[in-house]
Amino acid sequence: MRVLSIDADVFGSVPDAAGPGDAPAHSRIERWLAEAMSDGRLGTGDRLPPESDLATAFGVSRMTLRQALGALARSGHVHRQRGRAGGTFVARPRIECDLTGLPGFTEQMRRARVRAGASIVRCRIIEPPPGVARALCLSGVDEVYEVVRVRSADREPLALEETYLSAARFPGLLDHRLTGSLYSLMKRHYETVPHTAQEWLEPVVADAEQARLLGAEEGAALMLVTRTAYDQEGEPVEHAYDRYRADRTRIALRTSIAEDKVG
Repeated sequence: MRVLSIDADVFGSVPDAAGPGDAPAHSRIERWLAEAMSDGRLGTGDRLPPESDLATAFGVSRMTLRQALGALARSGHVHRQRGRAGGTFVARPRIECDLTGLPGFTEQMRRARVRAGASIVRCRIIEPPPGVARALCLSGVDEVYEVVRVRSADREPLALEETYLSAARFPGLLDHRLTGSLYSLMKRHYETVPHTAQEWLEPVVADAEQARLLGAEEGAALMLVTRTAYDQEGEPVEHAYDRYRADRTRIALRTSIAEDKVG
C-alpha cells in the first residue's frame, strides 16, 4: 500500500475540473481517477491524498470532490475507511463475469483468468417450489435436485448458486462429484447440453444466511441472475438463481444486431 500525497507523480497531470468541460466537475474528477486506476497509475490499496488536498488540486470545493469519491465508492473503485488510519483507498478490481454464450461459472472464471472453486451448501431431492415447477414444466408429483453451492474465484467467495434440475431427467446426479462444472457433468453423463436460456438480472440485498456464506455484510448489494436453460429441442433442463457479490463482480454481456434487423 502506498500512502500518496498530492505531490506524487500520478497527480502531476490533474486537470482543472473547475474550468469549462463536457461534463460536470464531479463527473470529470470521477472519470480521471477511474482511468488512473484502470491504467495502473493508482494501484490496489493505495490511499489517496486528503480530501482538502485533492479538492485544491482539481480546483473544486470539497463538496464537489466528495460527490466524485462517493460515485467511485458506489461503483466499487474505492472504499472509504474512518478513524486515524482511515481515508479513501483504491479497491481491488472487480472480476468480470461474462455471461455471453451461456457459460457456467467455471467458464466465466476461465475467461476472467482466475481459478474457479465450489463448496457445497446442500444437495438434496425435494418437491419443486411453484416457480421452479413452472420453469421446468413439471407436475405436482415430480421431484427436483436442489444444488446450492458457494462459488469462489481464487478462493474468495464470489457467488451463491441455487440450481434446480429434474430428478427424472438426471437420475443418480447426487452420486457424482458436484464441485466442478454442472454443465460439463450434464454433457458427460447425461448427453444434455444447455443450448439457449432466458435470464433476468436484478439487484437484491443479502439476507443473513446469504451474507454469511458469501463473507459479506447483511444487506450488502448482490446481483441476482435468474435463469431457465433449454436443450436443443427447447425443453427446459435447468432453473437457477445465481447471486453475485456486487462489490466484487461486474456482469458482462456481448450482443449483436441480426442482419435482418439493421435499419
